[in-house]
Amino acid sequence: MAEKTTARGGGVWAAADLVTPMAIRVAATLRLADHIIDGTRTTAALAEVLRADQDVLGRLLEHLVAAGVLSSTGAGTYDVTDMGRYLCDGQPEGMRSVLDIEGAIGHAELSLVHLLHTVRTGEPAYPQQYGLGFWDDLSANDARAESFDVLMGARLAVHAPAVAEGYPWGRLRHLIDVGGGDGSMLITILQSHPELQGTVIDLPGPARRAGKAIAAAGLDHRANAVTGSFFDELPAGADGYLLSSILHNWNDAAAAQIMRRCADAASTTGSVFVVDYFNDQNAQTEGDLRMLCYFGGRQHTPEQLSELAGSAGLGIASILPAGRMSIVELRAPR
Repeated sequence: MAEKTTARGGGVWAAADLVTPMAIRVAATLRLADHIIDGTRTTAALAEVLRADQDVLGRLLEHLVAAGVLSSTGAGTYDVTDMGRYLCDGQPEGMRSVLDIEGAIGHAELSLVHLLHTVRTGEPAYPQQYGLGFWDDLSANDARAESFDVLMGARLAVHAPAVAEGYPWGRLRHLIDVGGGDGSMLITILQSHPELQGTVIDLPGPARRAGKAIAAAGLDHRANAVTGSFFDELPAGADGYLLSSILHNWNDAAAAQIMRRCADAASTTGSVFVVDYFNDQNAQTEGDLRMLCYFGGRQHTPEQLSELAGSAGLGIASILPAGRMSIVELRAPR
């Protein structure tokens, strides 16, 4: 009878492995899957195109075969597996861009090696890795800042249809998407609710992209994009202020300030809507540690959100499911 084998350390080693995740991230950064699918399939040809060390690249490719990302079709020749195809540009979930070490999120992920520092001090890990905070780094690097905006827009676009159908937005007259990036979320909501008007408020770069996207969608007759910051006074009078995947990007003090700005603008007649992962436990715990390491943020539970809202004079009116996300409506006492 063959001896039964078990995973090393009962599976702990596989769960803690750094080699395979980094190999896959390097593959994403080098766009290996796209090059192979386009016909550059040998180690020598890939090394030439990528200006990489041929011996080391070959060893990386062999591990990617072992990891199931690539398949070997002969000596030094490779193809992309079904899993590996997710590392191609243009895939719906945009995993290549997310994992790209030279993009905003992939770059930030490397700061997780300083999680011990964060646990011991409560401080974000990003400055330990790079010498300055996440937002300061984006301000100093236009390419990384643009990649962040694009990545956030792509992620919101995936969740937007469920959010658009998850709440009766058509009951509102005017919805302001606060920190709405390239307008992906607002555009989808407007397309599903033809009587609704909308505005994106964000910093100059995202606001310009949102304005172009709104016009391209043929919605500029009932939507616009304006430049502004959610740390400053917001336009009053709308009956909805949307914070979609915003609050978790900031520490408690900053998140409370953002909430107060929205509450002041909504006053007693409007609602503040927070869209985030409130019921996805995996997203909650993983996202919470990421937000903590990147910028000292927090992935809020409904109870934590209620406390944060209470500091701004708001209370939870409803929590509605929207795919993996939830829509929380907050209101002042009426």
